[in-house]
Amino acid sequence: MLKRKAMDKLKKWKDQKNNKALIVNGARQVGKTYIVRRFAEECYDSFIELNFLEHPEYMDIFAGALDANTIKIAIRLTMEGCQFIDGKTLLFLDEIQECPNAITALKFLAGDSSVDVVASGSALGMNYKRGTSYPVGYVEYLDMTSLDFREFLWALDVDEDVIENVRQYFEKKEEVPLAIHKKMMEYLLNYMVIGGMPEVVNAFISGRDYYAADEIQRRIYRDYLADIARYAKPDLKIKAESCYKSIPRQLNKDNHKYQFSVVEKKGTARKFESSIDWICNANMAMVVNNVSFVEYPLENHLILDNFRLYTTDIGLLISSYDFSLKNGLLNDIMEDLSDNLVVRTAKGGLYEALVADILYKNGHNQIYFYRNEASTAELEFLIEDKDGIVPIEVKSGRKRAKTLVNLLKKEEIIKGYKLSSQNVGVDGKMITLPLYMAMFL
Repeated sequence: MLKRKAMDKLKKWKDQKNNKALIVNGARQVGKTYIVRRFAEECYDSFIELNFLEHPEYMDIFAGALDANTIKIAIRLTMEGCQFIDGKTLLFLDEIQECPNAITALKFLAGDSSVDVVASGSALGMNYKRGTSYPVGYVEYLDMTSLDFREFLWALDVDEDVIENVRQYFEKKEEVPLAIHKKMMEYLLNYMVIGGMPEVVNAFISGRDYYAADEIQRRIYRDYLADIARYAKPDLKIKAESCYKSIPRQLNKDNHKYQFSVVEKKGTARKFESSIDWICNANMAMVVNNVSFVEYPLENHLILDNFRLYTTDIGLLISSYDFSLKNGLLNDIMEDLSDNLVVRTAKGGLYEALVADILYKNGHNQIYFYRNEASTAELEFLIEDKDGIVPIEVKSGRKRAKTLVNLLKKEEIIKGYKLSSQNVGVDGKMITLPLYMAMFL
Protein backbone atom coordinates (compact mmCIF):
# COMPACT_ATOMS: atom_id res chain seq x y z
CA MET A 1 0.00 0.00 0.00
CA LEU A 2 1.72 3.15 -1.22
CA LYS A 3 1.78 6.19 1.02
CA ARG A 4 0.84 9.34 -0.91
CA LYS A 5 1.01 13.03 0.01
CA ALA A 6 -2.37 13.50 -1.68
CA MET A 7 -4.06 11.73 1.23
CA ASP A 8 -3.22 14.59 3.61
CA LYS A 9 -4.51 17.10 1.06
CA LEU A 10 -7.79 15.20 0.70
CA LYS A 11 -8.28 15.12 4.46
CA LYS A 12 -7.54 18.84 4.72
CA TRP A 13 -10.18 19.53 2.04
CA LYS A 14 -12.71 17.44 3.97
CA ASP A 15 -12.05 19.31 7.20
CA GLN A 16 -12.43 22.74 5.57
CA LYS A 17 -16.20 22.31 5.04
CA ASN A 18 -16.29 25.05 2.42
CA ASN A 19 -19.06 23.55 0.26
CA LYS A 20 -16.86 23.12 -2.78
CA ALA A 21 -16.39 20.01 -4.87
CA LEU A 22 -12.83 18.79 -5.35
CA ILE A 23 -11.38 17.97 -8.77
CA VAL A 24 -8.37 15.66 -8.68
CA ASN A 25 -6.43 16.35 -11.84
CA GLY A 26 -3.44 14.50 -13.26
CA ALA A 27 -2.13 12.22 -15.97
CA ARG A 28 -3.53 8.75 -16.43
CA GLN A 29 -2.39 6.00 -14.05
CA VAL A 30 -0.76 8.27 -11.45
CA GLY A 31 -3.03 6.88 -8.70
CA LYS A 32 -6.00 9.27 -8.64
CA THR A 33 -8.73 6.64 -8.35
CA TYR A 34 -6.72 4.57 -5.87
CA ILE A 35 -6.13 7.45 -3.47
CA VAL A 36 -9.78 8.58 -3.55
CA ARG A 37 -10.94 5.05 -2.73
CA ARG A 38 -8.51 4.87 0.20
CA PHE A 39 -9.65 8.28 1.36
CA ALA A 40 -13.28 7.14 1.31
CA GLU A 41 -12.43 3.95 3.19
CA GLU A 42 -10.73 5.90 5.98
CA CYS A 43 -13.07 8.88 6.28
CA TYR A 44 -16.65 8.00 5.21
CA ASP A 45 -19.40 5.55 6.08
CA SER A 46 -20.77 5.49 2.53
CA PHE A 47 -18.89 5.64 -0.77
CA ILE A 48 -20.58 5.93 -4.17
CA GLU A 49 -18.41 5.75 -7.27
CA LEU A 50 -19.54 6.55 -10.80
CA ASN A 51 -16.98 5.83 -13.51
CA PHE A 52 -18.27 7.27 -16.78
CA LEU A 53 -15.65 5.55 -18.90
CA GLU A 54 -16.38 2.04 -17.59
CA HIS A 55 -20.14 2.67 -17.35
CA PRO A 56 -21.33 5.08 -20.04
CA GLU A 57 -24.90 4.39 -18.92
CA TYR A 58 -24.24 6.50 -15.81
CA MET A 59 -24.35 9.56 -18.05
CA ASP A 60 -28.14 9.15 -18.16
CA ILE A 61 -28.22 10.21 -14.50
CA PHE A 62 -27.20 13.70 -15.61
CA ALA A 63 -29.37 13.89 -18.72
CA GLY A 64 -32.23 15.72 -17.02
CA ALA A 65 -32.49 18.24 -14.19
CA LEU A 66 -29.16 18.83 -12.48
CA ASP A 67 -30.26 19.85 -8.98
CA ALA A 68 -28.64 17.81 -6.21
CA ASN A 69 -31.82 16.08 -5.02
CA THR A 70 -32.80 14.86 -8.49
CA ILE A 71 -29.29 13.57 -9.12
CA LYS A 72 -29.17 11.68 -5.81
CA ILE A 73 -32.54 10.04 -6.50
CA ALA A 74 -31.38 9.05 -9.99
CA ILE A 75 -28.20 7.55 -8.52
CA ARG A 76 -30.15 5.54 -5.95
CA LEU A 77 -32.47 4.15 -8.62
CA THR A 78 -29.57 3.34 -10.98
CA MET A 79 -27.28 1.81 -8.35
CA GLU A 80 -29.46 -0.33 -6.14
CA GLY A 81 -28.28 -0.63 -2.57
CA CYS A 82 -26.26 2.59 -2.43
CA GLN A 83 -26.93 4.90 0.49
CA PHE A 84 -26.60 8.63 1.00
CA ILE A 85 -25.84 9.00 4.72
CA ASP A 86 -26.20 12.63 5.70
CA GLY A 87 -22.75 14.18 6.18
CA LYS A 88 -20.96 10.84 5.90
CA THR A 89 -21.10 10.10 2.16
CA LEU A 90 -18.48 10.63 -0.50
CA LEU A 91 -19.68 10.76 -4.11
CA PHE A 92 -16.86 10.10 -6.56
CA LEU A 93 -17.35 11.03 -10.22
CA ASP A 94 -14.47 9.36 -12.03
CA GLU A 95 -13.45 10.03 -15.65
CA ILE A 96 -15.82 12.98 -15.47
CA GLN A 97 -14.56 14.39 -18.77
CA GLU A 98 -16.74 11.77 -20.46
CA CYS A 99 -19.91 13.40 -19.07
CA PRO A 100 -20.04 17.19 -19.63
CA ASN A 101 -23.35 17.48 -17.76
CA ALA A 102 -21.73 15.95 -14.67
CA ILE A 103 -19.08 18.69 -14.79
CA THR A 104 -21.87 21.29 -14.88
CA ALA A 105 -23.67 19.50 -12.03
CA LEU A 106 -20.71 19.98 -9.69
CA LYS A 107 -22.02 23.50 -9.06
CA PHE A 108 -25.26 22.15 -7.62
CA LEU A 109 -23.78 19.13 -5.84
CA ALA A 110 -21.22 21.36 -4.12
CA GLY A 111 -24.04 23.28 -2.47
CA ASP A 112 -25.51 20.13 -0.90
CA SER A 113 -23.90 19.88 2.55
CA SER A 114 -25.18 16.32 3.04
CA VAL A 115 -22.65 14.84 0.59
CA ASP A 116 -19.00 15.49 -0.26
CA VAL A 117 -18.12 15.34 -3.95
CA VAL A 118 -14.81 14.47 -5.57
CA ALA A 119 -14.36 14.35 -9.33
CA SER A 120 -11.41 13.07 -11.31
CA GLY A 121 -10.34 12.73 -14.89
CA SER A 122 -7.20 12.20 -16.91
CA ALA A 123 -8.35 14.32 -19.82
CA LEU A 124 -9.69 17.38 -18.02
CA GLY A 125 -6.77 19.53 -19.11
CA MET A 126 -7.40 18.74 -22.76
CA ASN A 127 -10.58 20.85 -23.01
CA TYR A 128 -12.23 17.70 -24.24
CA LYS A 129 -16.02 17.45 -24.16
CA ARG A 130 -16.17 20.30 -21.64
CA GLY A 131 -19.62 21.08 -20.27
CA THR A 132 -21.55 24.08 -21.46
CA SER A 133 -21.32 25.62 -17.97
CA TYR A 134 -18.09 25.06 -16.05
CA PRO A 135 -18.57 25.36 -12.26
CA VAL A 136 -16.18 28.26 -11.68
CA GLY A 137 -16.14 29.21 -7.99
CA TYR A 138 -17.67 25.92 -6.87
CA VAL A 139 -14.63 23.66 -7.16
CA GLU A 140 -11.14 23.31 -5.75
CA TYR A 141 -8.30 21.47 -7.43
CA LEU A 142 -5.78 18.90 -6.33
CA ASP A 143 -3.06 18.34 -8.92
CA MET A 144 -1.62 14.86 -8.62
CA THR A 145 1.54 13.45 -10.17
CA SER A 146 3.13 10.05 -10.09
CA LEU A 147 5.18 9.35 -6.95
CA ASP A 148 7.85 11.93 -6.24
CA PHE A 149 11.25 10.95 -4.90
CA ARG A 150 10.20 11.23 -1.24
CA GLU A 151 7.15 9.03 -1.87
CA PHE A 152 9.41 6.59 -3.71
CA LEU A 153 11.63 6.42 -0.62
CA TRP A 154 8.56 5.71 1.52
CA ALA A 155 7.69 2.86 -0.86
CA LEU A 156 11.17 1.44 -0.25
CA ASP A 157 10.46 1.53 3.50
CA VAL A 158 12.78 4.45 4.15
CA ASP A 159 11.34 6.04 7.28
CA GLU A 160 10.45 9.71 7.35
CA ASP A 161 12.85 10.33 10.22
CA VAL A 162 15.70 9.14 7.98
CA ILE A 163 14.66 11.58 5.25
CA GLU A 164 14.39 14.39 7.80
CA ASN A 165 17.87 13.50 9.06
CA VAL A 166 19.18 13.99 5.52
CA ARG A 167 17.27 17.28 5.35
CA GLN A 168 19.24 18.53 8.35
CA TYR A 169 22.46 18.26 6.33
CA PHE A 170 20.74 20.29 3.62
CA GLU A 171 19.55 22.95 6.09
CA LYS A 172 22.91 23.20 7.87
CA LYS A 173 24.89 22.90 4.61
CA GLU A 174 27.02 20.15 6.11
CA GLU A 175 28.55 17.10 4.45
CA VAL A 176 26.46 13.95 4.54
CA PRO A 177 28.27 10.94 6.09
CA LEU A 178 29.67 8.81 3.26
CA ALA A 179 27.58 5.69 3.93
CA ILE A 180 24.35 7.73 3.93
CA HIS A 181 25.43 9.69 0.85
CA LYS A 182 26.18 6.52 -1.14
CA LYS A 183 22.88 4.91 -0.17
CA MET A 184 20.90 8.01 -1.10
CA MET A 185 22.62 8.14 -4.50
CA GLU A 186 21.72 4.48 -4.97
CA TYR A 187 18.09 5.22 -4.14
CA LEU A 188 18.11 8.14 -6.57
CA LEU A 189 19.43 6.04 -9.45
CA ASN A 190 16.71 3.48 -8.75
CA TYR A 191 14.13 6.27 -8.83
CA MET A 192 15.60 7.45 -12.12
CA VAL A 193 15.04 4.12 -13.86
CA ILE A 194 11.80 3.13 -12.08
CA GLY A 195 10.12 6.51 -11.88
CA GLY A 196 6.96 7.10 -9.91
CA MET A 197 4.07 5.42 -11.72
CA PRO A 198 2.34 3.50 -8.88
CA GLU A 199 1.91 0.23 -10.76
CA VAL A 200 5.58 0.28 -11.76
CA VAL A 201 6.73 1.06 -8.22
CA ASN A 202 4.58 -1.73 -6.79
CA ALA A 203 6.05 -4.21 -9.27
CA PHE A 204 9.56 -3.13 -8.35
CA ILE A 205 9.21 -3.21 -4.57
CA SER A 206 7.56 -6.64 -4.61
CA GLY A 207 10.73 -8.31 -5.83
CA ARG A 208 13.27 -5.67 -6.94
CA ASP A 209 12.56 -6.90 -10.47
CA TYR A 210 13.71 -4.29 -12.99
CA TYR A 211 12.44 -6.32 -15.92
CA ALA A 212 8.90 -6.61 -14.52
CA ALA A 213 8.88 -2.88 -13.86
CA ASP A 214 10.20 -2.17 -17.34
CA GLU A 215 7.45 -4.23 -18.94
CA ILE A 216 4.78 -2.21 -17.14
CA GLN A 217 6.48 1.08 -18.01
CA ARG A 218 6.45 0.24 -21.71
CA ARG A 219 2.78 -0.72 -21.53
CA ILE A 220 1.92 2.58 -19.82
CA TYR A 221 3.94 4.44 -22.45
CA ARG A 222 1.83 2.75 -25.13
CA ASP A 223 -1.31 3.62 -23.15
CA TYR A 224 -0.30 7.27 -23.22
CA LEU A 225 0.06 7.14 -26.97
CA ALA A 226 -3.35 5.44 -27.15
CA ASP A 227 -4.80 8.31 -25.09
CA ILE A 228 -3.55 10.74 -27.71
CA ALA A 229 -5.38 8.74 -30.35
CA ARG A 230 -8.53 8.67 -28.19
CA TYR A 231 -8.75 12.27 -26.99
CA ALA A 232 -6.85 14.51 -29.40
CA LYS A 233 -8.71 16.18 -32.20
CA PRO A 234 -8.23 14.45 -35.57
CA ASP A 235 -5.84 17.11 -36.87
CA LEU A 236 -3.61 16.75 -33.77
CA LYS A 237 -3.42 12.98 -33.25
CA ILE A 238 -0.35 12.15 -35.32
CA LYS A 239 1.41 15.44 -34.61
CA ALA A 240 0.96 15.19 -30.82
CA GLU A 241 2.18 11.60 -30.83
CA SER A 242 5.23 12.58 -32.87
CA CYS A 243 6.02 15.45 -30.50
CA TYR A 244 5.81 13.20 -27.44
CA LYS A 245 7.90 10.43 -28.99
CA SER A 246 10.50 13.01 -29.98
CA ILE A 247 11.39 14.01 -26.40
CA PRO A 248 14.25 11.48 -25.95
CA ARG A 249 15.88 12.59 -29.22
CA GLN A 250 15.57 16.24 -28.19
CA LEU A 251 17.35 15.56 -24.89
CA ASN A 252 20.15 13.65 -26.63
CA LYS A 253 21.25 16.78 -28.48
CA ASP A 254 24.04 18.99 -27.13
CA ASN A 255 21.57 21.85 -27.06
CA HIS A 256 18.40 20.46 -25.49
CA LYS A 257 16.21 23.17 -26.99
CA TYR A 258 13.10 21.54 -28.45
CA GLN A 259 13.36 21.75 -32.24
CA PHE A 260 10.42 20.97 -34.50
CA SER A 261 12.84 20.00 -37.26
CA VAL A 262 13.75 16.98 -35.08
CA VAL A 263 10.10 15.97 -34.94
CA GLU A 264 9.82 16.18 -38.70
CA LYS A 265 12.19 17.39 -41.38
CA LYS A 266 11.40 21.07 -42.02
CA GLY A 267 8.89 20.97 -39.14
CA THR A 268 7.69 24.38 -37.94
CA ALA A 269 6.18 25.87 -34.81
CA ARG A 270 3.08 26.80 -36.76
CA LYS A 271 2.48 23.12 -37.50
CA PHE A 272 3.37 21.60 -34.12
CA GLU A 273 2.95 24.16 -31.31
CA SER A 274 -0.71 23.26 -30.67
CA SER A 275 0.41 19.63 -30.29
CA ILE A 276 2.90 20.66 -27.62
CA ASP A 277 0.11 22.50 -25.80
CA TRP A 278 -2.04 19.37 -25.97
CA ILE A 279 0.47 16.94 -24.42
CA CYS A 280 1.29 19.48 -21.68
CA ASN A 281 -2.42 20.03 -20.91
CA ALA A 282 -2.71 16.25 -20.70
CA ASN A 283 0.01 16.34 -18.00
CA MET A 284 2.24 14.09 -20.11
CA ALA A 285 5.03 16.64 -20.44
CA MET A 286 6.21 19.98 -19.04
CA VAL A 287 7.64 23.00 -20.81
CA VAL A 288 10.72 24.78 -19.44
CA ASN A 289 11.13 28.14 -21.20
CA ASN A 290 14.31 30.02 -21.95
CA VAL A 291 14.67 33.54 -20.60
CA SER A 292 16.57 36.35 -22.29
CA PHE A 293 17.70 37.93 -19.00
CA VAL A 294 18.12 36.55 -15.51
CA GLU A 295 16.13 39.30 -13.83
CA TYR A 296 13.06 39.29 -11.61
CA PRO A 297 10.33 38.49 -12.56
CA LEU A 298 11.58 35.82 -14.93
CA GLU A 299 8.21 35.54 -16.66
CA ASN A 300 8.76 38.99 -18.18
CA HIS A 301 11.80 37.70 -20.06
CA LEU A 302 10.36 34.54 -21.62
CA ILE A 303 11.43 33.52 -25.10
CA LEU A 304 8.28 31.63 -26.01
CA ASP A 305 9.68 29.88 -29.08
CA ASN A 306 12.76 28.66 -27.20
CA PHE A 307 11.93 25.91 -24.74
CA ARG A 308 12.80 22.44 -23.52
CA LEU A 309 10.32 19.65 -23.05
CA TYR A 310 10.56 17.02 -20.31
CA THR A 311 8.28 14.13 -19.41
CA THR A 312 6.38 14.40 -16.12
CA ASP A 313 7.68 10.99 -15.04
CA ILE A 314 11.39 10.26 -15.34
CA GLY A 315 10.80 6.50 -15.47
CA LEU A 316 8.62 6.73 -18.58
CA LEU A 317 11.35 8.76 -20.28
CA ILE A 318 14.02 6.18 -19.45
CA SER A 319 11.74 3.35 -20.62
CA SER A 320 11.58 4.91 -24.08
CA TYR A 321 15.22 3.88 -24.54
CA ASP A 322 16.66 0.38 -24.81
CA PHE A 323 16.87 -1.56 -21.53
CA SER A 324 20.68 -1.39 -21.69
CA LEU A 325 20.42 2.28 -20.69
CA LYS A 326 18.93 1.25 -17.34
CA ASN A 327 21.80 -1.11 -16.66
CA GLY A 328 24.22 1.63 -17.60
CA LEU A 329 22.58 4.22 -15.33
CA LEU A 330 22.37 1.88 -12.35
CA ASN A 331 26.12 1.31 -12.62
CA ASP A 332 26.98 4.87 -13.59
CA ILE A 333 29.78 6.72 -11.86
CA MET A 334 28.79 10.29 -12.58
CA GLU A 335 32.27 11.70 -12.14
CA ASP A 336 33.68 9.53 -14.93
CA LEU A 337 32.97 9.34 -18.63
CA SER A 338 30.74 6.29 -18.96
CA ASP A 339 31.96 3.24 -20.86
CA ASN A 340 28.35 2.69 -21.92
CA LEU A 341 27.86 4.42 -25.28
CA VAL A 342 24.12 4.90 -24.75
CA VAL A 343 24.66 6.43 -21.30
CA ARG A 344 27.51 8.61 -22.55
CA THR A 345 25.33 9.96 -25.37
CA ALA A 346 22.18 10.61 -23.34
CA LYS A 347 23.66 11.30 -19.91
CA GLY A 348 23.47 15.09 -19.62
CA GLY A 349 19.90 15.39 -20.80
CA LEU A 350 18.74 12.55 -18.59
CA TYR A 351 20.11 14.01 -15.37
CA GLU A 352 18.50 17.32 -16.32
CA ALA A 353 15.22 15.47 -16.88
CA LEU A 354 15.60 13.86 -13.45
CA VAL A 355 15.94 17.26 -11.77
CA ALA A 356 13.04 18.63 -13.83
CA ASP A 357 10.91 15.70 -12.61
CA ILE A 358 11.77 16.43 -8.98
CA LEU A 359 11.23 20.20 -9.24
CA TYR A 360 7.90 19.74 -11.05
CA LYS A 361 6.64 17.31 -8.42
CA ASN A 362 7.79 19.70 -5.69
CA GLY A 363 5.18 22.13 -7.03
CA HIS A 364 7.36 24.36 -9.21
CA ASN A 365 4.89 25.01 -12.03
CA GLN A 366 7.09 27.70 -13.55
CA ILE A 367 10.61 26.49 -14.27
CA TYR A 368 12.99 28.29 -16.61
CA PHE A 369 16.42 27.84 -18.13
CA TYR A 370 18.99 30.31 -19.44
CA ARG A 371 21.03 29.95 -22.59
CA ASN A 372 22.81 32.80 -24.34
CA GLU A 373 23.58 31.67 -27.88
CA ALA A 374 26.12 34.46 -28.37
CA SER A 375 28.21 33.80 -25.28
CA THR A 376 27.46 30.04 -24.90
CA ALA A 377 26.46 30.77 -21.31
CA GLU A 378 23.97 28.14 -20.16
CA LEU A 379 22.16 27.30 -16.95
CA GLU A 380 19.90 24.27 -16.65
CA PHE A 381 17.19 25.67 -14.36
CA LEU A 382 15.93 28.86 -12.74
CA ILE A 383 13.21 28.89 -10.12
CA GLU A 384 11.78 31.58 -7.86
CA ASP A 385 11.26 31.32 -4.12
CA LYS A 386 11.03 33.64 -1.11
CA ASP A 387 14.64 34.70 -1.72
CA GLY A 388 13.98 35.67 -5.33
CA ILE A 389 15.63 34.00 -8.33
CA VAL A 390 17.44 30.75 -7.56
CA PRO A 391 19.77 29.45 -10.31
CA ILE A 392 20.36 25.69 -10.46
CA GLU A 393 23.16 24.07 -12.41
CA VAL A 394 23.25 20.31 -13.00
CA LYS A 395 26.72 18.88 -13.47
CA SER A 396 28.40 15.50 -13.69
CA GLY A 397 31.21 15.18 -11.18
CA ARG A 398 33.54 18.07 -10.47
CA LYS A 399 33.04 20.20 -13.58
CA ARG A 400 33.21 23.91 -12.84
CA ALA A 401 29.85 25.71 -12.92
CA LYS A 402 31.01 28.74 -14.94
CA THR A 403 27.60 30.23 -15.74
CA LEU A 404 26.43 29.79 -12.17
CA VAL A 405 29.57 31.52 -10.85
CA ASN A 406 28.94 34.49 -13.15
CA LEU A 407 25.27 34.78 -12.22
CA LEU A 408 26.10 34.76 -8.53
CA LYS A 409 28.04 37.96 -9.06
CA LYS A 410 24.66 39.68 -9.37
CA GLU A 411 23.85 41.39 -6.09
CA GLU A 412 20.15 40.50 -6.27
CA ILE A 413 20.85 36.75 -6.50
CA ILE A 414 21.71 35.61 -2.99
CA LYS A 415 22.26 31.90 -3.58
CA GLY A 416 22.60 29.28 -6.28
CA TYR A 417 22.79 25.50 -6.33
CA LYS A 418 25.12 23.15 -8.15
CA LEU A 419 23.58 19.67 -8.23
CA SER A 420 25.92 16.76 -8.89
CA SER A 421 27.16 13.49 -7.41
CA GLN A 422 29.35 15.44 -4.99
CA ASN A 423 28.62 15.91 -1.32
CA VAL A 424 27.42 19.15 0.27
CA GLY A 425 29.76 22.11 0.03
CA VAL A 426 29.61 25.91 0.19
CA ASP A 427 31.72 28.36 -1.80
CA GLY A 428 30.46 31.88 -1.21
CA LYS A 429 26.93 32.06 -2.58
CA MET A 430 27.29 28.76 -4.47
CA ILE A 431 25.95 25.74 -2.63
CA THR A 432 26.94 22.32 -3.97
CA LEU A 433 24.33 19.64 -3.26
CA PRO A 434 24.09 15.95 -4.12
CA LEU A 435 21.35 15.38 -6.68
CA TYR A 436 19.02 13.67 -4.23
CA MET A 437 18.73 16.90 -2.24
CA ALA A 438 16.76 18.43 -5.10
CA MET A 439 13.74 17.03 -3.23
CA PHE A 440 14.26 19.75 -0.61
CA LEU A 441 14.22 22.66 -3.07
